Amino acid sequence: MKLGVVRRLRHREVWFEAAEPGPDLLGLRTADDVLLVAAVVDGVGAGRGALERLRRAAENADAGPALRLRHTARASRDGGRPIDVTATSRASADEGRPIEVSATARASGDEGRPIEVSATFVGRRSYSRFDVEDAVGAGLSRALGVPYHSRAGGVAPPPGAVPWRVTIEDDQAVIAVRLGERPLHRRPYKEDSIPGTLHPPLAAAMARLAGLAEAAPPEEGHAGAGHAWTGLAEAGLAEAGLDHGRGAGPVVLDPCCGAGTTLVEAGLLAPRARLAGIDRSPASVRAATANARRAGVAVTPVVGDAGRLPLPSGSVDRVLVNPPWGRQVAAAGLLARDGGLLWREVRRVLAPGGLVVTLAGDVPDGFRVERAIEVSLSGRHPLLAVLRPARRHR
Repeated sequence: MKLGVVRRLRHREVWFEAAEPGPDLLGLRTADDVLLVAAVVDGVGAGRGALERLRRAAENADAGPALRLRHTARASRDGGRPIDVTATSRASADEGRPIEVSATARASGDEGRPIEVSATFVGRRSYSRFDVEDAVGAGLSRALGVPYHSRAGGVAPPPGAVPWRVTIEDDQAVIAVRLGERPLHRRPYKEDSIPGTLHPPLAAAMARLAGLAEAAPPEEGHAGAGHAWTGLAEAGLAEAGLDHGRGAGPVVLDPCCGAGTTLVEAGLLAPRARLAGIDRSPASVRAATANARRAGVAVTPVVGDAGRLPLPSGSVDRVLVNPPWGRQVAAAGLLARDGGLLWREVRRVLAPGGLVVTLAGDVPDGFRVERAIEVSLSGRHPLLAVLRPARRHR
C-alpha cells in the first residue's frame, strides 16, 4: 500500500506527501506517530530568543489546512460521521478572559477544544522542552481562539485536547498537529506490560522484515502445519482450534514472548499465521494472553524454557525474538548458564526456508545475516537483523 512520496528525512522523522490523506495513515504500524505539518520555522537558535520566534511563528501559522485534514481523515475512519467533540471552557490560558473561537477551529470540527503541545529537540539549548511548549502553545491559543493547557506544572491536559507537536533539529523547528487522538505507538490492545517489553512499532517492523505480509501458506504436509502445535499441546497447551490443513498460514514462534507484542503485531499483519509464544514467566504468559485477546489475535502462549523448546525439529517457519539482554530482563533458566542454547534450539526448530528476525548485539553462531538495520533502543544500538541458518561446513 503506497500512501505518499517521501520528500525528506530528519532525526527520527520521515517527511512525505500524500495526495489524498485519509484514514489509512492511522494504520501505519511501524511509525511512532503521524503529524500534519502546519509550519516550518527556520533560524531557531540555541538561545532563549528562539522562544519568541517560535511563539510568533505559531501565532501566524496557517493551521487551517492541517486541522481540516485531521478532521476529514478521522471522520472517514469512523464511517463518514463527524467526530464528536466536547465543549470546554473558552477562557484564555494566558489572559484569563473569554476569547472568540476562530473560524479555523469551527471549520475543523475542533470548536472550543483546548490544545496541548509536546516538544522535543536535538542538542544542547538554553531552554527546556516546557519553554518551547508554552511558547508555541501561547501562539496557537491566540491564533485559534482556544485555551492552551501547559504541562509545565506536571498537570496532564484534559481529555479531548487537540494534540500539537514541536520538533527542533539544528536551527529548524516543525509545528504540527497529531493526526490521531494519541500517538500511534500507544496500541489500544497493550494494557498489560512487563519490564523490557518491546516497542510496538519495532515489533511491527520485525513482522514485516520476516515477510509475513507476503508469506504464502505452507503446502499440505509441511512440518510446520501440525507438528508444532502437537508439540505445544504436549507441553501443556489446550488445542487452539487451528486449521492444520491446506491454506493454513505459517507457524510463527517467539521463544521469549514476554507480553506478546511481536506475536500480536505478526497476527495483525498476517491474520492466517499460527502464533506460538514461550516464556519462563507465568506473568508474561498471562500478559501475552490478555493483550492478544484485546487485539483479536489468536496467540498460543505457554510457560517454558527457550533453552529447551517444546517443538519438533523443522516445525517453525518464522522466529521473531528479542532475547534477554541482562539489563531490564536477565537471562533465566537454561539460558542463564548458556545463552547459546537459544540459538541452537532456534536453528533446530526452523523449517527449511525458515528465517529469524531478532534484536541482537552480535550475530549468533550458526547463522548468517541476510539484512541488518541498526536501531536505537534503551540507550543501546542493537541490530534488527534478518538471519538464516548458515551452511554447515563438512
